[in-house]
Amino acid sequence: MKFLIASDLHGDLNAAKALRAAFEGEGADRLVLLGDLLYHGPRNDLPSAYDPKGVIALLNRLADKILAVRGNCDTEVDQMVLDFPILADYAILPLAGGGLAYLTHGHRYHEEAPPPLQEHDVLIHGHTHVAGVTRCRGGQPCFNPGSISMPKGGTAPSYILYDGVDFSIRPLEAHERTFI
Repeated sequence: MKFLIASDLHGDLNAAKALRAAFEGEGADRLVLLGDLLYHGPRNDLPSAYDPKGVIALLNRLADKILAVRGNCDTEVDQMVLDFPILADYAILPLAGGGLAYLTHGHRYHEEAPPPLQEHDVLIHGHTHVAGVTRCRGGQPCFNPGSISMPKGGTAPSYILYDGVDFSIRPLEAHERTFI
């Protein structure tokens, strides 16, 4: 099974469309969203294609393929308009080889404050908008897909692909088109 993992859409419809194109282009089975789906929050500027209602419609068409966790900008009100659960603080994905991927937004659990992880586990979180791979305080791999809509730290819009064996961070640019 193939998982496309993305974070921090922040209501950007063009980014959501490019994400859908990446999901389809990669032939992924599930779309894992690490929170901050509809709103930009007080510390971020409005995305250029800010359209939360458009993002709602697009994501609801993919509802049966989405696994999502709650970001710090997601609320119970968002759950009222989305057709898939978004209020879990984390999700667990079994990995080949016996480890677990701990999926969370990143505002609570991150490299410096990881959840309880065992030797072959990995942490995957967003929140910082900076794509990359680091090590958790306990030495386990820590992956961040960055932000689909508002990347920071000199990174580009990107996502993670897990093909059942390996994780890879991939640029969204291959799937971006001009959307009207």
